[in-house]
Amino acid sequence: MINRKELVTRHNPVLTRADTESPLSVGNGDFAFTADITGLQTLYNEYEILPLCTMSNWGWHTMPDKNGKYYTLDDVEMTHYDINGRIYEYAVEEQKGNEEIYNWLRHNPHRLNLTKISPVWENRKITSADITDIKQELELYTGVLHSKFKLFGQEVSVMTVCAKKADVIGFKISSTALSENLKISISFPYGSHKKSASDWENENRHETEQMNENTLKRILDNDVYYIKITGIKNFKRAGKHEFILNNPVEFTVAFSKDNAFSFWGFNEVLKDSKKSWRNFWENGGAVDFSRCTDERADELERRVVLSQYQLAINSTGSIPPQETGLLCNSWYGKFHLEMHPLHSAWLPLWGKPELLEKSLAWYESVLDNAVQNAARNGYKGARWVKMTGPEGVDSPSRIATLLIWQQPHIIYMLDLIAHAKPENERLDFMKRYWNLVKLTAEFMCDFVQYNEITGMYDLPPPLIPAQEEHKPEVVLNPAFELCYWRFGLAAAAEWACEIFEGSDKWKYITDFKKVGDNMADFPVQNGLYTAHQNCPDTFENFNKDHPSMLFGYGFIDYSGLRPLEDDGNINPVMMSKTIDKVLDCWDFKTMWGWDFALMAMTLARLGRAEEAVDILLKNTPKNSYVASGNNFQKGREDLPLYLPGNGSLLFALALMLAGYGEKKGIIGFPENGKWNGIQAEGIMPLSY
Repeated sequence: MINRKELVTRHNPVLTRADTESPLSVGNGDFAFTADITGLQTLYNEYEILPLCTMSNWGWHTMPDKNGKYYTLDDVEMTHYDINGRIYEYAVEEQKGNEEIYNWLRHNPHRLNLTKISPVWENRKITSADITDIKQELELYTGVLHSKFKLFGQEVSVMTVCAKKADVIGFKISSTALSENLKISISFPYGSHKKSASDWENENRHETEQMNENTLKRILDNDVYYIKITGIKNFKRAGKHEFILNNPVEFTVAFSKDNAFSFWGFNEVLKDSKKSWRNFWENGGAVDFSRCTDERADELERRVVLSQYQLAINSTGSIPPQETGLLCNSWYGKFHLEMHPLHSAWLPLWGKPELLEKSLAWYESVLDNAVQNAARNGYKGARWVKMTGPEGVDSPSRIATLLIWQQPHIIYMLDLIAHAKPENERLDFMKRYWNLVKLTAEFMCDFVQYNEITGMYDLPPPLIPAQEEHKPEVVLNPAFELCYWRFGLAAAAEWACEIFEGSDKWKYITDFKKVGDNMADFPVQNGLYTAHQNCPDTFENFNKDHPSMLFGYGFIDYSGLRPLEDDGNINPVMMSKTIDKVLDCWDFKTMWGWDFALMAMTLARLGRAEEAVDILLKNTPKNSYVASGNNFQKGREDLPLYLPGNGSLLFALALMLAGYGEKKGIIGFPENGKWNGIQAEGIMPLSY
């Protein structure tokens, strides 16, 4: 048995200076508070790389335009494509005279920074030069952030903690300066679609109303939320949107969309955090690399532990996560559905399926919008968007509206959870979510086009594949999407087989398998898999971004549905040659954090374990992991962290440590003696 507490604790992040690339956060999956080295947001103006935000999954803001108007997708002038005698329309290009509406819909709604909580020292402005003797440690096993430092020469100690069962932050401050100089400021910005999610200039565009001695009401246009402060007797307004807390020894700040609060004192928050984090770490999967002699083993273990923490607070909420989670805005605070499995598909394989299932109800809540999205171009079923807010409506984009690889994701994630369920719960689970599977599969069947010449089904233009470098008018049969379409429809047929009897059962099986089993052959040029059928120059002119032609052999496992190696769909020898070509010619600087993990999965399945570890830990700008454990995308100011990198790391390790299908056990680490000490428990193989 792995000593979980010892495993986790040895990777507690410790900071002794202000690290603006790696502030530390506390949170619960639907709410998070990010602090600087004081445990508060003291140096707010100095943390420009990764802003200090307080965010939630319910805290969104929609700003009216200059005339007070709100728009819908119907107000956008569409881009029309005339291909093979059929007209398609998508919100792709900014049409002349329609630019304002186009960008308004990209920027709204946007996630909101709920507050800034920072110390006030008399009337002096606090900078990093005023803070010395720093030691900050995030206690991962309890979720408590401990910060010790000297402020203007006086010792200060701050405990920062977040409740699991409510959106409440607790603070405990110890200092001889409390009764004289040190107070706490709570202030509120207007909403913004920018990275900081804050607009501190337009103070007249929002209101902060004090409802009673400890409750505030925030009004931003048509959006409202509430704050309740507990543990402070002296609470005074200091400005239009600022309040000062005097003698702040122990206090909590709770947030709510609907003014529904229960009592949470500091001790209650602390107790809840300790209990919930202990439960998180002691249950589910774990891996201990401490007995391994490879010089990279400790760093890999650090990334694994800290990725679990970061994903737990950012990517296990009630809606799909944005790429930067609850730490700052990316893509205007919206989330990208094609990234959802890369954030969260590891959870069922690591024994935590309920944490992924929390977000699946959102798909049910926006199903009508997905059906309308499909119908816009005459398709049946439900078409899932790429970039969206909580309402599930598409956002105008040169790429997002034409992307399709997110379509099978919901089937993929549901199937992972179904296989993680106890046998006596599996069928009820499948029946509950069957409508999502059915409508998704119906769209997938209707989206393809039957090719009279080949007798097979094509994925036709206009579309943009996972490798977003291609013109939508010329993309035909992208390799990864073909593989994923086969899997998604085969899985939908398997669900129908388990759920139904009689004619209904065979109707679904026949419809889905007819298309899935007859998708176009994977594109090949000179013995190598290419990006898509019309891209013979893949390795000369498109050798950048995601090498997605590799991912159908690692990310997707057909073994529970059909023998992958024997059906002619993917030839492992050809796949091995293709990955050799990628390793030889690809521009690794342009790759993203999750590419390395998915390549590692493909290498592991090809039996190339040593190279799988090498690529998983490859030293490149977008495969770096900072002190907090976040996958840091060097060179991307708009993405100071990238949680799909963290999630895909854990997903890849499930396959590397537990195997897939009938091939169980460690398959992704070499038998060279350096990794013999691996201890793994509670991790499931990748199988469907």
